[in-house]
Amino acid sequence: MADTDKQPDDKTSRRKGIQSVEVGLNVLQAMASLGGPSALSAISHASNMAAPQVHRYLQSLIATGMATQDPSSGRYDLGPGALKLGLAALARTDAFRLVDSIIYEFSRTSGQTVLIAALGPLGPTVVRWYSGKPGVATSLTVGSVMSMIYSATGRIFLGFSPEPEIENLVAQEMQRAPMTPEELDAVRRDVRERGRAHVSGMLIPGLNATAFPVFDLQGRPILSATMVWPDAFDSPGQEQASEELAIACRAMSTSLGWSEEPAIRQST
Repeated sequence: MADTDKQPDDKTSRRKGIQSVEVGLNVLQAMASLGGPSALSAISHASNMAAPQVHRYLQSLIATGMATQDPSSGRYDLGPGALKLGLAALARTDAFRLVDSIIYEFSRTSGQTVLIAALGPLGPTVVRWYSGKPGVATSLTVGSVMSMIYSATGRIFLGFSPEPEIENLVAQEMQRAPMTPEELDAVRRDVRERGRAHVSGMLIPGLNATAFPVFDLQGRPILSATMVWPDAFDSPGQEQASEELAIACRAMSTSLGWSEEPAIRQST
């Protein structure tokens, strides 16, 4: 009889545990949808939950590394644990496996340093870094979040992503970036017309970068491939390697079902 009495309590406990996971995931999804550091009230509204309840879950998420809180502003954001989960999920997709293997081989045979990035909730995020010969000394690494406006990698997503998908990220950066809306539109047009983005010393003095999109069936840039090199390595060979990377990215896009005409319509 004692065992029978305990069984409902065990089931109730399991249900509560499952519900807690669902609520916690709801808070994480709300934070991701907000596109950047957010106040408790904004997360409460996005998750359709009361602020005190959201606060309790945020404390647990912070404790497990899934969320962070800025000590000066008090705003909350996704933490390193959430980033690791996202990167792990991305690595399991067929598209990523294709791009990863081809870029690895390109870096190995060309000797170029190349990074692969995806558009995450915090911005363009480095998901692979393949060092060339010689390597490039930089603080950038897997997990680094790139500027949407001033990095070659970010400009690929700026130029080709549907604007509603990136408008929050762009708006947040525009608040800090000394660039007018007219200048931003000019950057977009340049990337779309050239099919690539190039910056020289804009983020890191002496470091050059040229990035190319990898499109999916709908003409969306699901990944970008960026070749980086310091001024000391600048030579005609870099231009040739850049063109080879451009050809590789177009071939990968075609393998994923992309054709040029839909991509042009998407980017206008």
